[in-house]
Amino acid sequence: MPTEPKLVPPRAKGSSVARVSAAWYVACTSRELGRRVPVARTILGQPIALFRGEGGAPGALLDRCPHRNVPLTLGRVTDRGALECGYHGWRFDRGGRCLEVPALCGVAEASARDAVSFACVEQDGYVWVWGEPGVAPSAQPFRFPLLSAEGYTSVRQHVVADASVHAVAENALDVPHTAFLHAGLFRSDARARNRVEVVVRRWHDRVEAEYVGEPRPEGLVGRLLSPKAGVVEHWDRFLLPSIVQVEYKLDAAHVFVCAAMTPESDYRTHLYAVVSFKLPIPGWPLVPLLKPIALAIFSQDARVLRRQTDNIHRFGGESYVSTEIDVLGPHILRLLRAAEQGKLEPSDAPKERRFHMDV
Repeated sequence: MPTEPKLVPPRAKGSSVARVSAAWYVACTSRELGRRVPVARTILGQPIALFRGEGGAPGALLDRCPHRNVPLTLGRVTDRGALECGYHGWRFDRGGRCLEVPALCGVAEASARDAVSFACVEQDGYVWVWGEPGVAPSAQPFRFPLLSAEGYTSVRQHVVADASVHAVAENALDVPHTAFLHAGLFRSDARARNRVEVVVRRWHDRVEAEYVGEPRPEGLVGRLLSPKAGVVEHWDRFLLPSIVQVEYKLDAAHVFVCAAMTPESDYRTHLYAVVSFKLPIPGWPLVPLLKPIALAIFSQDARVLRRQTDNIHRFGGESYVSTEIDVLGPHILRLLRAAEQGKLEPSDAPKERRFHMDV
């Protein structure tokens, strides 16, 4: 992979959103990436052309031909797995190397003719792209737990929110808002409160909240997944740079929601979610019932996140006042800032804090 000058992706005017570029992000699903037509995606403001190269392996190039700046996604993929520009036919391999310049009498290969490339791998049914061009990745992509676990039903969903990674992650892991924004779907009347203990553990690269003594959520989703009332085991997690997890256990029921977030821009975030669950009864018959409810809940979140973003732009920036029941949001922002600045200090010993809240 040729070394290229570091690009500075465009940012929203006056944006102070934390960006972590040295990381893997989901660009698309495996099914979306065909053999003949390149796929256009934007990650961290960088337009990217995805295609299947030699042997079907995925490749990712900056969506700009070095010859005359035409988008490479206007081209096609040749029989030999080269991405061919639709303007003059220049051909590039997965690493961005220029393989052919039609009508040129001489060798096509020259570093100045190479396209800017990104590391790209296919895993768990997703195509992952490293956020920095021309850089060898320092880690492997995240693996979705329970995808192939015996007895589990797994459902995938791709959704988009007009908000920052931080705002989307906090929303996904925020308990207090569910009694108001999702009343009836996920939790019951906001006035029906139960006191639980919250244990927050933070490592250098992740943060987790465990809710101890929490009754089963009384909304429609809780009753469908576990008709029997009782105390649930509940964890919410954020893993750098962009993974959110929500886990519930009650008797024989186990629900594990995991989503990889991909920042298209400062205030537009894609979520590639996998919901895995194991119940005393077969799971697939429940999918047609649960999926519309889950999408309805997300649509409520997406609307309020959009309004939050609009107001951030309206007032010219972000401003937060937090309490201890904003359990993970401040930790998520602190982790993102540290990762953006390269100030992570590896440690296996978590910092732990306990307090109580009403849910």
